[in-house]
Amino acid sequence: DQVKKGEKVLEINGPAYSILSVERLILNIMQRMSGISTLTSNLSKLISHTKCKILDTRKTTPGFRYPEKWAVLIGGGVNHRMGLFDAILIKDNHIDSCGSIKNAIVSTKDYLDQNNLKVPIYIEVRNREELDEVIKHNWIDRIILDNMSPLETKKSVSLINGRFVIESSGNINEKNIVEYAETGIDFVSMGLITHSASIIDMSVTKA
Repeated sequence: DQVKKGEKVLEINGPAYSILSVERLILNIMQRMSGISTLTSNLSKLISHTKCKILDTRKTTPGFRYPEKWAVLIGGGVNHRMGLFDAILIKDNHIDSCGSIKNAIVSTKDYLDQNNLKVPIYIEVRNREELDEVIKHNWIDRIILDNMSPLETKKSVSLINGRFVIESSGNINEKNIVEYAETGIDFVSMGLITHSASIIDMSVTKA
């Protein structure tokens, strides 16, 4: 629910000892989740005139990933991978360690075929050369445009031409999110909605 400054959000009844023993834990969770939901909601409103949706990342508080990702959903965002097990994400360090993006793609396909696996495949591209290689492989589920400028992103979206789901990531914030969303991408992933959200101030007072 939307709340205003100074508004009472709930009432607690019970022995003072019991309430005080759990007060800080409950407030910490509510404040943290409310901050994430608020930031996600505000950013989602900025791009509501586009088809683009906001994704979270795995940049979450250790041991608190599920509540933080739930808060993203409450705020109107979309959950990305919960861990390394949901999908195969081929990132820049994987590409570099394989020697080339083509080698990384071939190795991934061989692994899937040998183990008879059906797992979503997402791959990051950093430039036009890498993008040209990725679009040759129509079994890939999502192309992630990594640290590209809005202009580079727009050119890439035109080249992909609806054949793949497109995500943008890297240095995207409230100042440039609209510019990215208006390029025609499907998703923008933002670690800041979980690792940099300010808490919403809440306190318990005696009625």
